[in-house]
Amino acid sequence: MSSSRLLKSTGVVGLMTLISRVLGFVRDILFAAFFGAGPVMDVFLLALKIPNFGRRVFAEGALSQAFVPVFTEVKANGQPEDVRDLFNAVAGTLGGVLAMITLVGCLAAPLLVWLFAPGIAADASRHELASDLLRWTFPYLMLISLTALAGAVLNTYGRFAVPAGTPIILNLCLIGAAFVDSESVRVLAIAVFVAGVVQLGFQLPWLARIGLWPRPRWGGRDLRVRRVVRLMGPIVFGSSVAQVSLLLDTIIASLLFAGSLSWLYFADRLMEFPLGIFSLAVATVILPSLSAEHVAQSPQRFSATIDWALRVLLLLAVPATAGLLLLSGPLVSTLFQHGQFGARDLDMTRWALMAYAFAFLGISLVKVLVPAFYARQQTMVPVRYGVIALSAGMALSLALVGLCLWKDLPAPHVALAAATSASSLFNAVLLLRRLRRDGIYLPVPGWGAYLLKLATAVMVMSVVVIWLSGPLSAWSAADLSDRVLRLLGMIVAAILSYFGVLALLGMRPSHLRMSA
Repeated sequence: MSSSRLLKSTGVVGLMTLISRVLGFVRDILFAAFFGAGPVMDVFLLALKIPNFGRRVFAEGALSQAFVPVFTEVKANGQPEDVRDLFNAVAGTLGGVLAMITLVGCLAAPLLVWLFAPGIAADASRHELASDLLRWTFPYLMLISLTALAGAVLNTYGRFAVPAGTPIILNLCLIGAAFVDSESVRVLAIAVFVAGVVQLGFQLPWLARIGLWPRPRWGGRDLRVRRVVRLMGPIVFGSSVAQVSLLLDTIIASLLFAGSLSWLYFADRLMEFPLGIFSLAVATVILPSLSAEHVAQSPQRFSATIDWALRVLLLLAVPATAGLLLLSGPLVSTLFQHGQFGARDLDMTRWALMAYAFAFLGISLVKVLVPAFYARQQTMVPVRYGVIALSAGMALSLALVGLCLWKDLPAPHVALAAATSASSLFNAVLLLRRLRRDGIYLPVPGWGAYLLKLATAVMVMSVVVIWLSGPLSAWSAADLSDRVLRLLGMIVAAILSYFGVLALLGMRPSHLRMSA
């Protein structure tokens, strides 16, 4: 795929993700206003986090990365009947396994609550509420995993808009539920289940258009399915380690001050906003392209695609990282400081966001570098490095939180976000070093000048943002409309100053074209 087509596809995915993330912020603003960042909201977020734990292992963390290279190879070398048969076999096998997991998860809901958040389980009323909510949210694991499979197929056929837009449905369902009953989180849990059903159903007509209306069958003995499973094995293990790391953070946060889970959640949501628009969009687009280039045995084109992805990513990720760091207070105040979300919640959330800012850069690099290994069906390499980085991150989390508690610091939950940043950056360094060492990625000349231009533009942008931001107390005292207009003005000024400096330094869109 040419750089112009890759850039266009990235733009489509980024636009759909932008719409979803904006609606996600509307959702979170309502959550903050109606429920605050206290014990009840912690319970719902826990019930949502547990199925997401499994989703990231089976869907995002393993299935898509293992399935797309095999599916691309069959699509390139086989007949349409082979493609349909593989899809049906994977869909049937995945659906059967996840149905059993869902049944067990619903029956074992109280045990899962105790495992994921012993601090919540220690309170009988909150434990009962969390178990009830989890029985509604846990089936989302199966529904969204099958939706991810359908989305992976559509991406392979170049249909990026529909899978990227599907998350909009979840946000719409949760927004509607918040207005149905703004005093009970149970309706939110029901909305999660409804959203999973609608998201899966939304994909089906688009599959039919490419001749892949699903007819699931059990494919346990299918050699191609077994190949996908073999590729999934290391990725599942690595993703499981990642989720264990998140589980450890959840356990620790549940044992800290009430509201710690919510503060981390709201900060993480702000960090993930640019992550979805920029990083995941680039990663989603390049995986099918890298897989096709590997099948075609085109190493120069393969390396050029990686180089292009890194240049586009850093062009957007570097100023986004600086923006998250410098605008943490105004962002949290504008989006969440309403109703039950008070001044203490503002401080605790913005401190967590400042610590998460560098995690955005690290995770972005990992998201773009990992497809280079999965496209070559080298699943063990990124898993090994991921395990090393996450293990170091978990150790750092325990050490930093322990230090905060020993020194009686006011925001020990920030240590969890800081450890996440360090772990993600370490992982990115390991992956990039391996790609360079193996000769898989050979950087195109001119990287030194490119990075110098980015650094110069970010420094100018940072000066503009600091000059315009003013004291945080002024943001808290202002009306919502004033906060929104002022924040939008600052973001526009930051964008204009950043790209304006780049233009003055001679950077043009043509410089983002592939060299091979």
